[in-house]
Amino acid sequence: MIYKFRIVSDEMDDFRRDILIDADSTFLQLKDAICEAIDYDPAQMSSFFICDDNWEKKTEITLEDMGANDMTNDLYVMNDTALADLIDEEGQKLLFTFDYLTDRNLFLQLKETLPGQNIDKSECVFSRGEAPQQNVDLDDFESKLDAKNESSIEMDEDFEGSEYDDEDLMGLDELSENY
Repeated sequence: MIYKFRIVSDEMDDFRRDILIDADSTFLQLKDAICEAIDYDPAQMSSFFICDDNWEKKTEITLEDMGANDMTNDLYVMNDTALADLIDEEGQKLLFTFDYLTDRNLFLQLKETLPGQNIDKSECVFSRGEAPQQNVDLDDFESKLDAKNESSIEMDEDFEGSEYDDEDLMGLDELSENY
C-alpha cells in the first residue's frame, strides 16, 4: 500500500509538500524523505508524534532510543517502526518535530492510501513554497520572544473578552484543508 502525506507549516503560509511512500517503510525513511524534499540535514535530532484530531501529541517515535526505561509507555524508534504499524487510516495527523530547542514542527496528514500498490523509493510529488529554516539563530529567536513579551497586554481579573469564539481562531484543521 502507498501512503500520500501532505506536509504544511504554521511558519510559512505558502509551504506544502506531498510525499508518496510505501506503508511498509519505516519512520526513518519518512524522515529522510521529508528532509530530502525540503533540503534539511537528516542528521539533526527529530521525532514524530502521532496526534489526535486536535493535534494533541499521543505517541512519540524517536530518532534514537533515548534510554528512558519508563515501562508505562511503549517505545518506538524510527528505524524499527514501520509506518503501517502506527498509521492505518486516512486523515491521521502527525507532527514532525525538527527543532527541539525552539519546539518547531511540520504538520503531516495522511491524505490518501493507495491499496494494492507499492513503491521502492519515496517520492515528493508536489512542492510549493519555501520550507521554514531548519535552524534559527538563538539570539534572533530570543529577541523576538522578548519583543512579544514586551508587547503583551497585562490582564487582570476584570479583563473581559478573554474567551474566544471558534470563529475568532483559525485552527490547524482549517489550515491543512486549505492546502
